[in-house]
Amino acid sequence: MQILFFLIIIWIFIYTFGFAVTLWKEKQKFGALAIMSLCLVLLVLPFFSNYK
Repeated sequence: MQILFFLIIIWIFIYTFGFAVTLWKEKQKFGALAIMSLCLVLLVLPFFSNYK
């Protein structure tokens, strides 16, 4: 079950990071940085919630 959980998190991260790259290419750097920080939180937060 945990493997499925982490695969879903990785899939969401890749999709969201791709959106950030698209924003960066469109010269919307502030929005891209905000989305990249959201991606970073998306990767880090599950480790703190699962492994207390």
